Amino acid sequence: MKRDTAMMRRQFIKGVAGTAGLVALAGCDNLTQSGWFPGVLNKAEKLTELAQRAVTPANAMAREYSEVDISKVFPANGNTDPGTQDYDDMLRNNFAGWEVTINGLVSKPMVFPLAAFKSMPARTQITRHDCVEGWSAIGKWTGVPLGDLMRKVQPLAQAKYAVFHCADVDDEGTPYYESMALQDVFYPQTMLAYELNDRLLDVPHGAPLRLRFERQLGYKHAKYVQRIELVESLTGIGGGRGGYWEDQGYEWYAGI
Repeated sequence: MKRDTAMMRRQFIKGVAGTAGLVALAGCDNLTQSGWFPGVLNKAEKLTELAQRAVTPANAMAREYSEVDISKVFPANGNTDPGTQDYDDMLRNNFAGWEVTINGLVSKPMVFPLAAFKSMPARTQITRHDCVEGWSAIGKWTGVPLGDLMRKVQPLAQAKYAVFHCADVDDEGTPYYESMALQDVFYPQTMLAYELNDRLLDVPHGAPLRLRFERQLGYKHAKYVQRIELVESLTGIGGGRGGYWEDQGYEWYAGI
């Protein structure tokens, strides 16, 4: 099932209308396509990010739960299968050839085979996933903290963002990607996860590796991660707004 862009855009517009007071829903499509309105959204979004960062300590952790709190059903939404030949070939081979490349503005570009992740010190956390569609679920995630990977590749001083390039594409062949500020990469609960509830990730949930970006809404938790690129600017990547859904009008900083 591919992402329903129109539906999720409507969800976003409703949220913006409530907080910014700028949009009459009947005319939202015309506004989002205008020359001036995206700039207004960008400014409002930046203020939201600054405000959230100001009231949230840099080392504040998202709430972690106990085993008894784990949801009986953890929905899989968005893309539930990349649907490409390359991915299908990897799946048939149990992802034996899967690699994650970290490059861009780093001192030591590196390629990490999937097996390498399993040999690194792991982190396990039980957290709540909040979806922009209005549902939440609690799951137990195990994976490698991204900060550990960054310390290996050594980001350069000018690096400001980490961009996550993924294996899935939409119906038009547009690849999925996501991004975060470099400071959030080192947040202790930010990880590349390979297990959900003590089982290897299945395809609908992002096998073999997905981003867990706690304190952010679910669309920021990219699935099927293949490359992490450190950059100084998001301009020129995808639509230039920092992610597949952000290019459709979603907020880049989706803090919760």
